[in-house]
Order: sequence, then structure tokens, then C-alpha cells
Amino acid sequence: MTYSRWLSAAFEDVLIKDVVPMIDATYRTVPDRDHRALAGLSMGAMQAFGIGFDHLDTFAFLAGFSGAPTDFLFGGNTLDPKTFHNGVLADSAAFNKKVRLLWLGVGEVEDKFMLNGVKAFHDALDHADIHHVFYVSPGTAHEWQTWRRDLSELAPQLFVGVTP
Repeated sequence: MTYSRWLSAAFEDVLIKDVVPMIDATYRTVPDRDHRALAGLSMGAMQAFGIGFDHLDTFAFLAGFSGAPTDFLFGGNTLDPKTFHNGVLADSAAFNKKVRLLWLGVGEVEDKFMLNGVKAFHDALDHADIHHVFYVSPGTAHEWQTWRRDLSELAPQLFVGVTP
């Protein structure tokens, strides 16, 4: 089991088996992947990307605020689309068709570890021809102002063109 899988395995299990069904049973949702988004901030962004990439049958919109997959934060800043998350990015056209929005946000003055990791993920996605949005919050660090701006930029892009 990889480090990123180990970090989120229990959370992933609860999210997929308990939380998503509970939300669909409790609230007026359209219970399908095209009407479901997963986002997180900081470590939650790492988890959102890891879980989301492994469950594209459940989520069509993925977003991370001040975070990236562990591959980019803890070591190598390269991406092999054929091996990354079991090859989820190997066919960029299929991924781009399936994922309605892949969104990355980071503060302009975050520490180098985070800023470089998120930028490396953005660059790797560009190189792999994976459609995504990359937003840099001007003058902010790993803080609430960054994440408020991230949410403000992300929210209008969610569920665009999706009908019930």
C-alpha cells in the first residue's frame, strides 16, 4: 500500500460506504457521479485527489485547496500517466471526458513545500494534457483567506451544464 493510500484508507472507506449514501438518503440530491463533487484543503486536498482518482464512478468534480497528491508534496515532482493512481490519467481524452472539473488552488506566498508541490502537479497535468483549472490566490499563504478565495473561484464552476 502506498503512503497516500495508507493516509486515507480508513477515511476513504467511511466516505464511500457511509457518508455518500447517508447524504443521498438524507438530503434532496441527485445521487449520481455527475451531481457529486469532492474537495478538500491541505491534507484534505491530498485525500480528495487520492479518493477522487480512485472513485471516478462516484465523483465527477475534484478540487484541492493548498494541496496535491502526496507524489508531488513528498518527493518526485513528475507524473507518469500510465502508472499514476493505477493509470487513471493514461488516456487523457477519456479522463477529460469523464472528469467534468479538476481544480487546483494555492496561495501565492505559501511555503515552498506546498507551493512547489501544487505547481508541479499543475505542470504535470499540463504535460499529460489533462484539463484542469489552476488558481493562485494573490498575496496569501496557507490560510483561510486563500481557501475563501479558492471556494469563491471554484463554486461557480461546479455543476455547470449538469441537468437533473
